[in-house]
Amino acid sequence: MTDLLRLRPAVPAEGTAEASSGPVWAPTRALGRSVLLTGLLLLLGVALGRVDLVLLAAPFAIGAAINLRRTPSASPEITISADESHLVEGGEVAAGLTVANPDGIDYDLVVVRTRTSSWLRLEHSDRPFALTVAADGWATIDLPGEALRWGRQDVGPAAARAAACGGLLACRPIVTPAQGVRVYPVTEPFNAVEAMPAAAGLVGAHRSRRPGEGGELAGVRQFAPGDRLRRIDWRVSLRTRDLHVASTLSDRDAEVLLLLDVLGEIGLSGGVHGGSSVLDTTVRAAAAISEHYLHRGDRVSLLEYGASARRLRPASGRRQYLTVLEWLLDVRPDPAATEQYEHVLGAHQVSSSALVVVLTPLVDPRAADMLAQLTQSGRYVVAVDTLPAAVAPPVKNQWTPLATRLWRIERENVLGRLREHGVPVVAWAGAGSLDLVLRDVARLASAPRGR
Repeated sequence: MTDLLRLRPAVPAEGTAEASSGPVWAPTRALGRSVLLTGLLLLLGVALGRVDLVLLAAPFAIGAAINLRRTPSASPEITISADESHLVEGGEVAAGLTVANPDGIDYDLVVVRTRTSSWLRLEHSDRPFALTVAADGWATIDLPGEALRWGRQDVGPAAARAAACGGLLACRPIVTPAQGVRVYPVTEPFNAVEAMPAAAGLVGAHRSRRPGEGGELAGVRQFAPGDRLRRIDWRVSLRTRDLHVASTLSDRDAEVLLLLDVLGEIGLSGGVHGGSSVLDTTVRAAAAISEHYLHRGDRVSLLEYGASARRLRPASGRRQYLTVLEWLLDVRPDPAATEQYEHVLGAHQVSSSALVVVLTPLVDPRAADMLAQLTQSGRYVVAVDTLPAAVAPPVKNQWTPLATRLWRIERENVLGRLREHGVPVVAWAGAGSLDLVLRDVARLASAPRGR
């Protein structure tokens, strides 16, 4: 039985069972000791002419023969189960292992062990499990726990090794691949003012500057062919002796582009109960902002500012919200080389009527250049600072605090220059973070422009 405990140090790599050669079941050291002891006792009994030694060897030989009268031919089957429902950070994970015995004889002992992601806190997943499985039966192991961080987490791989025939035979380790668990980012309650700099769709909840069917009064004008009778303003018509109608502004939807700066990761993530890194803040803020505007009927798109420049097309509705959450699970640090960053994002890739919300820590100077370029091209840009307030590099020597202070002063100068160029910068603080900024952007967009 001690051979089975060799599974404890680590789970074998995936594909070990399939790649290894030889029979599925092999004799254990217990069978070797039984055969060796029987042979020695018989040899000594014959050589010394002692019948008692022969009788002493009989139980070992008879026991091995009885246990080996039927040998297993199939290996155990292990299955990983994981809850694939809408799992959010901090939610409960329902995972488990199932060990099946497809053979016609019992498994005297099965040792099972599994690996799990460090962001899944599953009970007793750090130790091996020992159980017995009857012939044509199965046994389950429950692994309840908690999801600590967003992303695609894994339960597994898992390995199992079984012993049968009284521990005289053992199968080689059987490894099953990992089961993925999708953990969506937790979204803080987020609200924003209804003011939008531009509303370019056909229908929606935002007041636009274009005349049409809506609820916002734009003025009174003379009746024209095609006007509805219910729009006639009888007071003005009786006073002027000509038919006048009340004109309104159309209610249209808006496009919101969330631009995620993934040039690097700063800070250490502590999961849902600990501190947040830059990517944690970026992903959670993007999920909250998307949920708010999609709930209002607007179109939302996402774009990564990194080497790969992943993009999600603009759309609206609940289906787009689920697509956004799925897209955010694959956000990773994606630094771009210095010589190629100029081609990562161009103003032509951003709609002229879209509200661009840039989620960036403003650490890489290329991010500041990108914000200035978008603003100069006439796009409506809002920068959301995702850098944690208490983040600091590890102290390596006596100059580290001073260097950090100088870096923060230089960063404040960059923020000041961005504001001078008309780029509003606001730190992410959950609900209401963008109210004042969006109101100012909408006011500037509606103001008359000098020729």
